[in-house]
Amino acid sequence: MIHLITKKGKGYKFAEEDAIKFHGLASFCAETGDVTGKKRPTYTEIFGKTLVELAEKDGRIVGITAAMADGTGMIHFARRFPERFFDVGIAEGHAVTFAAALAHRGLRPVVAIYSTFLQRAFDQIIHDVALQNLPVIFAVDRAGLVGEDGPTHHGSFDLSYLRLIPNLVILSPKDENEMRNMLYTALRYGKGPVAVRYPRSETSGLALRSGFKRLPFGKGEILREGRDLAVLAIGDTVQVAMRIAHALAQKGVSIRVVNARFAKPVDRELILDTARRFPILLTLENNTTVGGFGSAVADTLAAAGINDVRLVQCGIPDRFVSHGSLGHLNAEIGMDANHLIRKIEQLLYLHRQPKLRVSSLR
Repeated sequence: MIHLITKKGKGYKFAEEDAIKFHGLASFCAETGDVTGKKRPTYTEIFGKTLVELAEKDGRIVGITAAMADGTGMIHFARRFPERFFDVGIAEGHAVTFAAALAHRGLRPVVAIYSTFLQRAFDQIIHDVALQNLPVIFAVDRAGLVGEDGPTHHGSFDLSYLRLIPNLVILSPKDENEMRNMLYTALRYGKGPVAVRYPRSETSGLALRSGFKRLPFGKGEILREGRDLAVLAIGDTVQVAMRIAHALAQKGVSIRVVNARFAKPVDRELILDTARRFPILLTLENNTTVGGFGSAVADTLAAAGINDVRLVQCGIPDRFVSHGSLGHLNAEIGMDANHLIRKIEQLLYLHRQPKLRVSSLR
């Protein structure tokens, strides 16, 4: 029998002293151990600190994670409320079932798990939470592409695998203030399970507003009005949509930008109004295009019998995306601003030249 003991960071002083910090990080200074390049707080940090702020006023809130207290930002909650924090170890399925039991007894459990690892608890989400319509909050961290951690860690599928579950509400914020309001809204909802999904990336650097605002259920918002084309975006792709709209405005192209907010239920009225006003709709999401937000828009149009609008779904392609910087990966899959601007210009050109037939747009 060989008994092996793992010592994280063995041989590097700073990693030995702070194994959690050095579990996974970007570039850092080898001489000092200081992380370089980070300028703004991440969505994860905003989540962790917001949860503490809300828990200060609501004793029913408890935090659960699966061996990722620091990685999910739940460490802030653990330090402030150790008696209300539960790390169940690498057992995501158990974390969800445990949360269901606590919710059944009147608590408000918040389960913070990476998108890619929440897949391991798919059965428990359905049978233990959604089937009983229990008010469990899922904080789905690392949603979308995560960069250098690669295909095992990309959160490419959560909108798709969560959207098919009855009773489950799904939200995704455009920025840090909306993130705070979504967590507040989810905890106030109380009628069933809610998932708030957000990326690994840094936030926009906005000043955090004091207090909280409950978001209207199932409603998106128009951030910018236009006349030529409409972009319906969700989550962090809303910021990309706004950059695109600003850049194309300099070229005389006017775009409506919609922040969907909800992936389920989608804002049916806003989607149909947009489809009736614009000949071309572009959906943006940091999720696979198979069964994601774009598919929800397509379903909405089909159910309403609208078939005279061109719908183009943009997101993560139907394949496993490799590792690399987020900038490199978004360019590779055509989800960076430059590629999307060219795609929109091509769409508008083809719309004005109906006799032309092009096999694909790249």
